[in-house]
Amino acid sequence: MSILWLGEPDSDNPSMVGGKVAHLSVLAESYRVPPGFAVTAEAFDQAMSGRFPQDSTADQGHLIPESLYDRIVSSYRALSELCRQDQLSVAVRSSALDEDGVSASFAGQHDTFLNVVGEHAVAKSIADCWRSVYSPHAMEYRRRLGLPLDNMKMATLVQQLVPAEVSSVVFGANPITGNREEIAINASWGLGESIVAGTVTPDTFIIRKADMEIVTAEIGEKASMTVPVPGGTEEIDVPMELQWQPSITNEQAIEMARLAVELEAKMGWPVDIECAYYQGNLYLLQCRPITTLG
Repeated sequence: MSILWLGEPDSDNPSMVGGKVAHLSVLAESYRVPPGFAVTAEAFDQAMSGRFPQDSTADQGHLIPESLYDRIVSSYRALSELCRQDQLSVAVRSSALDEDGVSASFAGQHDTFLNVVGEHAVAKSIADCWRSVYSPHAMEYRRRLGLPLDNMKMATLVQQLVPAEVSSVVFGANPITGNREEIAINASWGLGESIVAGTVTPDTFIIRKADMEIVTAEIGEKASMTVPVPGGTEEIDVPMELQWQPSITNEQAIEMARLAVELEAKMGWPVDIECAYYQGNLYLLQCRPITTLG
């Protein structure tokens, strides 16, 4: 099976779609998860057993096997129709089979492409995600963790892009102190890549699980933010009047803290989640275990 949609029964199987997709698929029915589909690890295997070029000099999406390329195109069209857009803006993310597990997150090791528009661009981004499994830094990460350096398997997720006004990373335990009775939130303007890449000093909230009391709230400078632009994204300066203004309200911080507590109870481990606010709605973009608590 080469294409699986979030929420479909087989889409919660990590051996087919990797942890990232499997976790989101489990949660899609109960939470506001943007719709999307996965190109499975089986499709990756089929491509790699053929003549798919693993080097980045190949820039044509149709170098993906033709039959799979056609299924990707039809799935992208169906997703665009579902979201009532002609050419939907999507995020294309890796979901390697050993990614987002309890021992290895692979955070930042494989490529992600945001604000991808059009059938050919989506196919090319999937191909580039595949190639990133062979990148030097991803291979070095595998070496450090003692993971296999051959027979890697990767799925990819194609998902509606939320044009976030505010993004956040929420930890179901305090990642600095290891305190599992606290929730830590990092939030900033725009798409979440600025927080993930460490290019911005975000607002930081610490919330006590027992009573949802905000213990500390530190407002960061937030000098830059990532925004969608034609052809991808761009990091721009945050307007001066917003740089020292809190990016989220106390009520929003508590809403995300409650979400983290719910997800920890559902998944069975302290969560590391990515969220976005758009037009007043909270979207869940990623949910994985915290791998640094020991």
